[in-house]
Amino acid sequence: MAKREPEGGGRTAAVQSVDRALHVLEIIAKLGQGGVTEIATELGVHKSTVSRLIAVLESRGYVEQVSDRGKYRLGFSLVRLAGSTSARPDLVGPGQDACTTLAAETGETTNIAVLDGNRIINIVEAIGPRSIALRSWVGQSCPAHATSSGKVLLAALEPAAVRELVGVHPAAYTADTITEFIDLAAQLAEVRASGWASVREELEVGLNAVAAPVYDHTGTTVAALSVSGPSYRLGPERFAEMAALTMAGAAAISRRLGYLGYGRVDPGSLA
Repeated sequence: MAKREPEGGGRTAAVQSVDRALHVLEIIAKLGQGGVTEIATELGVHKSTVSRLIAVLESRGYVEQVSDRGKYRLGFSLVRLAGSTSARPDLVGPGQDACTTLAAETGETTNIAVLDGNRIINIVEAIGPRSIALRSWVGQSCPAHATSSGKVLLAALEPAAVRELVGVHPAAYTADTITEFIDLAAQLAEVRASGWASVREELEVGLNAVAAPVYDHTGTTVAALSVSGPSYRLGPERFAEMAALTMAGAAAISRRLGYLGYGRVDPGSLA
């Protein structure tokens, strides 16, 4: 005789726990990282409830603790789930290796991002020895037109498709954000010619970044590898240097995905 499912309160409580666990993930994604107290405040429940939910999520790799500061960020189990779709190659393994190497070379934070409509989602990250990580970018969604990774990914599309995604007047996030499609289109043409993109405080004041494309075995741009850092340390005068290192890292990932079209990147050619 089949075991009968519990009815009423038991099932309702189980569904509520699942809903709360998903809400915890959404809160951490919004905050970048968060402690039990602030998550409980956002969720409107007691801290002990959040502690139990966090413990389960951490045991399954969906969240991870940030050092010993009592804060949590999204874990790589979420990235593995996202990477399990057959529509995209697995970028986590080779991507993490390249991010870690690039972070060590540059001293800054490195990320791999994929395009999701008119936004990007960061799926892999490594923190450089010079970085002061106040939050994780993994799982974060950012406007494509205001990020170096987004520009790389948009540059792989036809101009008409880019216009449909971002509109005639893309949203402003700082005084330096590109807000005219015609200006963005011109910059994307430069990205296609040079093989890399940059932003100067276009998403956040004080934050600069450089990115390069990652190709799959067909030569399709499937992701972007970026390095980001404070503008006082990663100024425009260092963009070419960072681009050479980033393009080399992107080439390493691309080769592991089966792309054979990358040659050796000559840093002097980017000056």
